[in-house]
Amino acid sequence: MKANKLKSKTTSFSETIKTEVICPNDTNPMGILQGGKLVQWMDIAAAVCAQTHSDGICVTVSIGTVRFFRSAKVGNILTIKAKITRAFNTSMEIMVEASVRDIFGNEPQPLSQAYFTFVAIDDKAKKRAIPQIALVSEEDRRNYEFAGLRKENDTAK
Repeated sequence: MKANKLKSKTTSFSETIKTEVICPNDTNPMGILQGGKLVQWMDIAAAVCAQTHSDGICVTVSIGTVRFFRSAKVGNILTIKAKITRAFNTSMEIMVEASVRDIFGNEPQPLSQAYFTFVAIDDKAKKRAIPQIALVSEEDRRNYEFAGLRKENDTAK
């Protein structure tokens, strides 16, 4: 089955939101969220997004630069948003953004951002075609173009 014969999907179709309360076992001895734990949660949100878009199993191929903007502490509420930026033939890029707020309802603050690349696989662990994305907004178009540039840049290395 070719990717261009699959029905395109909007980015909002597979957008995924994951919420966590930061607990002591998620932190270092200073009570600050461990970066590895955050990346694990981001990978889970990205996987759900990728699998929803592709209607099947996907595996993480790479994680671009993970940026940390601030720290998060025990009791903070973490929100992770994962959104597909571009579908290639068998792979896709997922943008993941994490924000954090305290329990008193203050405005969420950016915590982290990264781009994850996933490949869709079949039941024999072979790559399979995925639907393209339907570009419905200027933000979708911008994200789509930048995803292509990131892929070119990664391929050139």
